[in-house]
Amino acid sequence: MNLFLNPKVIALAVLASLAPFAIDTYLPGFHIIATDLSSTPAYVQQSLTFYLIPYTIMTLFHGAISDSIGRITTIKWGLALFFFASIGCAIATSVEQLWFFRALQGIGGGAGNVVARAMVRDLYEGAQAQRVMATIQIIFGIAPAVAPIFGGFLLDYGWQSIFIFLALYAATAIFFSSRVLPETMLLKDRLPFDLKSIASRYRRIFKDKEFLFLILSLSANFSAFFLYVLASPIFLIDLLGFTEKQFAYLFVPTVCGMIIGSFIAKKTAGAINPSRVTRFGYFWMLLIALSNLIYCYFFDNNPIFNIGFIALYNIGMATIMPIISIAALDCFPKARGTAASGQAFMQMFFSSAVAGVIVPICWFSTFGLSLGLFLILIFGLFCITRTKLWAYKNKL
Repeated sequence: MNLFLNPKVIALAVLASLAPFAIDTYLPGFHIIATDLSSTPAYVQQSLTFYLIPYTIMTLFHGAISDSIGRITTIKWGLALFFFASIGCAIATSVEQLWFFRALQGIGGGAGNVVARAMVRDLYEGAQAQRVMATIQIIFGIAPAVAPIFGGFLLDYGWQSIFIFLALYAATAIFFSSRVLPETMLLKDRLPFDLKSIASRYRRIFKDKEFLFLILSLSANFSAFFLYVLASPIFLIDLLGFTEKQFAYLFVPTVCGMIIGSFIAKKTAGAINPSRVTRFGYFWMLLIALSNLIYCYFFDNNPIFNIGFIALYNIGMATIMPIISIAALDCFPKARGTAASGQAFMQMFFSSAVAGVIVPICWFSTFGLSLGLFLILIFGLFCITRTKLWAYKNKL
């Protein structure tokens, strides 16, 4: 059966895609929200940080909770909280209230993404798991392109309509996933939920150098691109001269890059040794990142090149993401929920650091953003070269 038509795969992708929708849909409205709430775009941008920090912290618990009470129950509770927090964002009358409700969104919003990762490995094995992860990534990759475009048009009905849409998305995800997905964490396999037990499991997984370097490299690769997503209101409007309804000029090309990379990952699964694919992916990303840095230093801003380099970078990033993700989950086959949480935590920790620290430093010029991407990628390359995935070789 075509994986794109598989209801389980679609349900998992819908759950995973809530994360980019929660971030990207309201990006075009930063300036309008700031005006309406008597604030500034910089203060509204901090609502990303208020969302990402609790999101990051809770990723440490969503997987462990799902290992204890079941995958589907965790999804229902997490997304229900996200639903009510989205309504709160829609009725906010100050930027401080927006911060508060965005934080509540962050607490519940990660349940779908974390549990979906664990369920992929619960339901599928080997190369098929990599193909499913790549298929989900393709669907997941469409969200950042659709979300800001959709958000730009929703602004015609007021910025509040964006958060009403997010509430409806969460409600739909709860209904669809509970109807389609089986409970993969059976009662006999569930692990106890207590802070001491959770702390013990996390000490075990984070002490594993293979797992740690894999998730650090995965997080760095994604954060290098995510830098541009978080900076997009300034990057597109102030630096490249686009309007709130022209965010597609960034997100469509970059998502096309992700889709191409995901197709490559899907086609190479089981056919080419993962180590060779990973090495190719890093060579490609490094070449593009360096070209982007040189162009931005020597030449004036040009959307074709400034955006084109990011799209090309995403081809390499999306090619190797499923490989690294599966390799990390396979480090702990009996605690995949916890491993998925650790993976998501590190990825969101990087994203939070980028949102709160790196973006405000880099977003004043295209060269600053290109330098940020390059340095983050170099860190990711350093980490992946310390793993068995990088060192492993065979004839495939």
